[in-house]
Amino acid sequence: MNRRTASILTTGLALTLAASLTACGGDDSGKEKDDGAVKGAEPAKTSAEASPSPSASKAGAERPKIELPADLKYNFEWPETGDKKKDAVMADAEQRIKAVDLAISHQDPADAAYRFYSEGEAAAGSEDFIKLFTADGNTITGYRHFYKPVVQLNDDGTAGFVYCEDQATAYNKKIKTGKVQKTRPSKDSYVVYNTRLRLDDRGIWVTEKLISQRGSATCQP
Repeated sequence: MNRRTASILTTGLALTLAASLTACGGDDSGKEKDDGAVKGAEPAKTSAEASPSPSASKAGAERPKIELPADLKYNFEWPETGDKKKDAVMADAEQRIKAVDLAISHQDPADAAYRFYSEGEAAAGSEDFIKLFTADGNTITGYRHFYKPVVQLNDDGTAGFVYCEDQATAYNKKIKTGKVQKTRPSKDSYVVYNTRLRLDDRGIWVTEKLISQRGSATCQP
């Protein structure tokens, strides 16, 4: 596993990034320059098809279609808050996660979908993250589970979004052979993400920065 250092996020947390997928789980990677191996594991909200975000029908921009492999499933335990802005932040963050996985499945670090939902450091980090997979001929399979979402709307129009992932059941898979690289779950299967987003002119909550820390006590069961 390679690891790189990430920059400090909105809330000022200095965390280590997880950036490449390994058998224990999966990472979505916004500003993950590259901090090691992550694994894809999300429980079941969607599988082959990316469900449109709740804010999708309200935004003026035409959103990219995200169709993921049938062997990659998600569970986003991100209940609606009743606050339209906070719910839109979570919805667009979900789409960005799936869009990065889409680029990995396409083996395309320049895929347009994840760039639709990210910019700046987050987009550059995602590109590096995707390149780790394409260099090794890997994609992601399994089950990714996200939970414990906390959204904060800032006075400057940005939003801070912190959430956890259990990567214990998502794995790397060799594209050529279909071989799944499984590993045993451990404390490193639990990752906390700290992101900053802003509402752009299209009505999309775009991720500007993302950092993550593997083995987070906050995310342990």
